[in-house]
Amino acid sequence: MNYILFDGAFRDALLPFTFTRPVADIRIGILTIREKWERFLRLTTTTLTEDYLENKYPMLEMEENIFINAGYLPNMEFFKAVKSLKQNQAVFCNDEMIAFYSTRDQEEIDFSTYEVIEIEGVKAIEHKWDLFLLNDLAIRQDFEMLTADEISADIPEFVQAINKENIFIEEGAVINPCVLNASSGPIYIAKDAVVLDGALIRGPFALGEKALVKMGAKIYGATTVGPNCKVGGEIKNSILFANSNKGHEGYLGNSIIGEWCNFGADSNVSNLKNTYSKVRLWSYEDEIYEDSNQLLCGLMMGDHSKTSINTMFNTGTVVGVSANIFGSDLPEKFIPSFSWSGNKIIDVYTFKKAIRTATKMMELSNVEISEQDISILEHVNTLTEKYRKK
Repeated sequence: MNYILFDGAFRDALLPFTFTRPVADIRIGILTIREKWERFLRLTTTTLTEDYLENKYPMLEMEENIFINAGYLPNMEFFKAVKSLKQNQAVFCNDEMIAFYSTRDQEEIDFSTYEVIEIEGVKAIEHKWDLFLLNDLAIRQDFEMLTADEISADIPEFVQAINKENIFIEEGAVINPCVLNASSGPIYIAKDAVVLDGALIRGPFALGEKALVKMGAKIYGATTVGPNCKVGGEIKNSILFANSNKGHEGYLGNSIIGEWCNFGADSNVSNLKNTYSKVRLWSYEDEIYEDSNQLLCGLMMGDHSKTSINTMFNTGTVVGVSANIFGSDLPEKFIPSFSWSGNKIIDVYTFKKAIRTATKMMELSNVEISEQDISILEHVNTLTEKYRKK
């Protein structure tokens, strides 16, 4: 059987993260949505996504296919329903179709003729903030799947570990003297990850492969630090996708950070308004500030964006792709992609300079920027031109 993950109706609501990736490649919990499906199915998947992303994320259609809406957080019931799908069947949750069977010769599908397989309890990732709201659940689900019938590496005696049965360490991880408190949720530390001296970590928490927690870091759940990230300072209920650095002092809370981002020393994010009112965020769909109905909401930052030393962010700030933020004032709450933003002034970050910066950062991790990546960023630059002041 061939499995295809499609973006679904929530794709635009998840910008800026979906500017540079399909919904399936968003990280929530320990794994990306694609990794969750592929681990369960024991098969690779392909993607139905935006045209400009297809070169990097192609779709392979075969005689028989199952299409899965990547905007829904998979659980075991969803996995099993998809695995058992047969011709002319579709999976529904709360009256929404979330997976269906198709054949190559079906030019148009009449879903009124399909048998409905109804399931419950599948959470939709409808908004940017749903990523940190659902991260607690996602870490627990991934932890259960990844650790089933597996044995953790030993926890060193000099580590203060609380609720040890809820801590899993892959072989090759290096844990220095620190506190791992899994009393409020599981802690998962992946292969070749490093936790340095004096770190204080409360679950639910996930540390990706080759990621680093620096000395004295204070991390509260539910937080995910993706592969090859470096983190320090204070972090709460946030996700860093991969290859991003928040290595110094400063606060990050209720936030989502894309790939290849970097925070200067003492960068701070507000996640609570001093009026205790609900947070409004920029919506790319409606091109207005939308009510999140959340009291706590910090920073949403797209791939390749950077901050300078002592940068401060307002509650509910949305930063696009390849933005460079600096200065002593609080920046605007919406910073467009490819912007050079400082002291309330937003200028254009020229594409060539942005690519030069991205190339240099990736080279530090021995990663070469691909022509596909450059093409995607070039398209995002064009898509977002209307938001930048001339």
